[in-house]
Amino acid sequence: MRLPRPFQKNRAILLGSATCAAFLILPAAAQEGSPVAGIVVEDVPEVVVITALRTELIGVAVTSGEGIILRDELLQLPTLRPGQLLETVPGLVVTIHSGEGKANQYLLRGVNLDHGTDLATFVDGMPVNMRTHAHGQGYTDLNFFIPELAAGINYSKGPYFAQEGDFASVAAVRMAYVNELPDQASATIGTSSYQRLFTTGTREVLSGRVLGAIELVHYDGPWTPPENTRKLNTVLRYSEGESSEGWSLTAMYYRGLWNATTDQPERAVEMGLIDRFGTLDPTDAGRAQRMSLSGVYSHGTLDWHVDVNAYAINNHLTLWNNFTHFLDDPVRGDQHAQNDVRAVFGGSASYSRYDASILGAHSEIVVGVQTRYDDIHVNRTHTAQRAPLDTEVEDWVKEFSAGAYGQMTTYWTDWFRSVVGVREDYIDARVKGSNAGDASTTLFQPKGSFIFSPWTHVEFYASAGRGFHSNDVRGSTTIGAPLIVESIGKEIGVRATPLPNLTATLTLFEIEFESELTYDAEAGQTEAGRPSKRTGVELNATYEPFPWLEFYGTLAFARARFADSDPAGNHIPDSPNVIGFLGAFVRDAGPWSGALEFRYISAHPLTEDDSVRSEPHASWNMNIRYDFGSGWNAQLGIFNLFDSEQDAAEYYYVDRLPGEPAGGVADLHFHPLEPRSFRFTVSKAF
Repeated sequence: MRLPRPFQKNRAILLGSATCAAFLILPAAAQEGSPVAGIVVEDVPEVVVITALRTELIGVAVTSGEGIILRDELLQLPTLRPGQLLETVPGLVVTIHSGEGKANQYLLRGVNLDHGTDLATFVDGMPVNMRTHAHGQGYTDLNFFIPELAAGINYSKGPYFAQEGDFASVAAVRMAYVNELPDQASATIGTSSYQRLFTTGTREVLSGRVLGAIELVHYDGPWTPPENTRKLNTVLRYSEGESSEGWSLTAMYYRGLWNATTDQPERAVEMGLIDRFGTLDPTDAGRAQRMSLSGVYSHGTLDWHVDVNAYAINNHLTLWNNFTHFLDDPVRGDQHAQNDVRAVFGGSASYSRYDASILGAHSEIVVGVQTRYDDIHVNRTHTAQRAPLDTEVEDWVKEFSAGAYGQMTTYWTDWFRSVVGVREDYIDARVKGSNAGDASTTLFQPKGSFIFSPWTHVEFYASAGRGFHSNDVRGSTTIGAPLIVESIGKEIGVRATPLPNLTATLTLFEIEFESELTYDAEAGQTEAGRPSKRTGVELNATYEPFPWLEFYGTLAFARARFADSDPAGNHIPDSPNVIGFLGAFVRDAGPWSGALEFRYISAHPLTEDDSVRSEPHASWNMNIRYDFGSGWNAQLGIFNLFDSEQDAAEYYYVDRLPGEPAGGVADLHFHPLEPRSFRFTVSKAF
């Protein structure tokens, strides 16, 4: 088979990875149940890194906004794209406003997290957020993540956890890969020319095991011209022991190419220049490549535990976007290429002690350090049909950070415990080029929670803490923007299981930012903005009336406002005040399983004076799975079940079309929700 032209440049890497993984996953020639390479094929143990249920967190959790998502639920969720796995985090909505290969857009607790600001995301201990990025601070691209390999998700909300540093003010999400899987392969076809091939398997090598996996994806979408997304993912992982007592070494490779339909001006559709799924600049596109090598080590006893991880990441991204069309250059247009090439190195180590005593009370203590170094080359080039015209901004950035933390959990009585933590972060950066300069700073962050359990099935939480997100260092070296932006969070909550099969949490929260990271649509970049404050309430409930049926729902209300006085207004654009999610999961109902989900985003301001508002967004997705036996399964996914014509994202800004005034026209810009689509998957476990 001949590789598509864009992949040929890296064919040596691709073919090498593919050969290694293919060797691992060749189906056994022996009959089912026979031992192959030391593994009994029909009895490969399931590896689950995260084992506690979110219905069993009383006596364990630090806040009501902390939780766990198990592997089974991740695999059942109907998802159009890998980033939507994060929608299992209560109140977190994942959408998109450009091509499939680009990072998703995230919304949580009344915060438009753009492509990852204030949402710290980790995979096997590696940070996904990219700082001082060409397109947006904290850029979080999860297209390299393979859903079938997910072990589960640990999530926490708010700046109350000493372990969490940069970008974790609103939430932190930690995902992991499994160490082994049975040999399996699947093929998916769908509407809008969707095709996917996936295969994985495990072999025993030396005293451990090797997991290999390959994913190939193609997708055109409903867009004009077709998006023509092409994606390759490979994973090779060696591990010994289990996640809590053992070690692993993982190599990953991802390559993606796509055409991009960005948000388009509403008047262009009304004037007949494009249809709803069209674009004014069909040469907008993107390409991405990510390679990583990471290792994790865990060891300990009942009294103590050590956890260490290290990683090296090489990341390339180019985005061609034309947001303002002919506003700046009325002849050649305003398309720009945003280029980001970086190497990231880092790691962390923590030591936990479970047998400490403070004033006669049992205590658990954890201390840790985290480091990260980014070597970045970033530029912005004016282009026409992707051909470079001139380089407007170009910088070489070296950014180093280090954080140290300690946290102590003390069990004062059988109904009261406290969690007290401190953290210190240091960031130092050097910039050469268009925004030359140096910047460095530190931030001390106290954090604490009190937890009361007056009854067996009820727990109350009160938490407060300081957190932060880093800013693009180029803003610090040029306009004096703070390199570290402080956040202050406060919340109270309750977690209860009033019935044996019903668990609910209620959280009242408030969070303030010294400076809001806002999206500048004309520049296609985030920038440091005004101080802000959000207050809100979040309700989550899980009900399991039968062992095979689970209902899950979340509803979050938030009031988002800038905290200073400005004649422009104090509403924060793109910050919804209501987010809702409802899901029903069927598991092991004979050969049947599946899921149905509903998500809702309220109308919200698109301008600071609230004079322009978005439309509300509601959509239904579902999947149905049937187990034929002998390892054969089939699954049907249906997305936008009722074929609603809504927008996945909306913005309001100035652009210019041919013949319009030199100053441009302010207009609503939208990226439509994809129409109803189907994806059918057949899989076989060997």
